[in-house]
Amino acid sequence: MTDTTITVTPIAHIVGGRIEPTDDHWGGTHAIIRIDDQRFDEQSTKGLDAFSHLEVVFHFHLTDQSDLNLGARRPRDNQDWPEVGIFGHRNMRRVNWLGVSRCRLLKVDGLDLHVEDLDAVDGTPVLDIKPWFAEFGARGDVKQAPWSTEMLGDYYAPPPTV
Repeated sequence: MTDTTITVTPIAHIVGGRIEPTDDHWGGTHAIIRIDDQRFDEQSTKGLDAFSHLEVVFHFHLTDQSDLNLGARRPRDNQDWPEVGIFGHRNMRRVNWLGVSRCRLLKVDGLDLHVEDLDAVDGTPVLDIKPWFAEFGARGDVKQAPWSTEMLGDYYAPPPTV
């Protein structure tokens, strides 16, 4: 395999919402995806308000990059769950530190995209933004490991009240 270097420049940053990444309770989290006004103008968001959801590609910029295991490990270090290889996880310990999230688009305000349920924190560099097309959802029956269903039961639950 040929080693190819790819240079990626953020197109936006997350403003507001959470300040620390957490494993669960992202439900109701509001943030703004603020698109770089030095490279883009309001024409870049034209028509985006016709969509209810976005797919956002971002960089896990707060992750300890020495915390990478290319082999298998237990999700969330839970001994009740099986060891799973790096490509069987969706966590922040990624080879290229990329995250992909689907969130609800609440409002387009120029180059500010107001969103809900985006599981990225304040300051996160955004690499791409795409409208979600229902036709790109899963085709056929969906199958997933039982541990993932158990693990994600509270992922989009509202944060606990104090």
